[in-house]
Amino acid sequence: MGIRAFIKLVEIPTKVASMIPFLFGTLYALFRFQQFDGYHFALMLVSLLSFDMATTALNNYYDYKKAIKKHGFGYEEHNAIVRYNMKEPAVVSVILVLILTAVGAGVLLFLSTGWLILLLGGMSFAVGILYSFGPIPISRMPLGELFSGLFMGFVIIFISTWIHVADSHLAVLALHGGVLSLQVNLPEVLLLLVVSMPAILGIANIMLANNICDMEEDLENKRYTLPVYIGFRPSLKLFRLLYFLAYLDLAALLLMKVHPVLIMLVLITLAPVYKKSAIFTADPSKKRTFVIAVQNFVFMNVARIVALAVTVAWTSPTLF
Repeated sequence: MGIRAFIKLVEIPTKVASMIPFLFGTLYALFRFQQFDGYHFALMLVSLLSFDMATTALNNYYDYKKAIKKHGFGYEEHNAIVRYNMKEPAVVSVILVLILTAVGAGVLLFLSTGWLILLLGGMSFAVGILYSFGPIPISRMPLGELFSGLFMGFVIIFISTWIHVADSHLAVLALHGGVLSLQVNLPEVLLLLVVSMPAILGIANIMLANNICDMEEDLENKRYTLPVYIGFRPSLKLFRLLYFLAYLDLAALLLMKVHPVLIMLVLITLAPVYKKSAIFTADPSKKRTFVIAVQNFVFMNVARIVALAVTVAWTSPTLF
């Protein structure tokens, strides 16, 4: 399998959806708790990136195997397996190698941290596999936006924060004498949930935009996604509403003493995000306008990453 075929199979450009929350969580740990662990950072990076690529490849493979309609909507072009004439054993081998790499790095991270990583990592792996695989994959139900938003937007941020800090700052899962106990620092976890909203809702909107563009194809292939259930027009309204809700986190950043000037600079991004979302809703197209959902996600969340990075640099200059 060539490099171009591999890049198309795992859809490397879409990995921003996992890497941005990962970087945000890392910076949040520096900002909120002034802690960073390079070894844990490297292990999570390898595990997360490998598993994200594996689930994308698995989703493409499953679509290839389950496709009913294979002509008339660019199937031969956008399906990597067909486009590059990949052999099924080669695709399956790539998926298995990526999953094993992700599991290996994840186990090392668990051994170096604690039981909570095993629980959340296991849940994330299960959702990632069930997203594309099984009798009724999540991607073929009206739950894709919810699961992708929560797990890629919040769980990644939570884990990438937790691996750097002491257990008591966020949550502790302990096993003593056969008794499993969970303690959660509720105010801190709720605060982290609020500041994760731009990632949660931005990723949900990437999924929503994808499903809006694929409504006709999904009906042909019996994929009953959220837009299929609620309809085309309500889906477009929901798409725009989620972007407005994503900016409610700015109140939390202000309470955490992020400089008001930086918060205003983040707020300014609302105007171009709104403008771009209007372009998409006027002409939802996988080829022409779907990329807007990805651009908006990157724009919103990179602005917040920059705001946190600048704040960390001001308050803890020795870290840089």
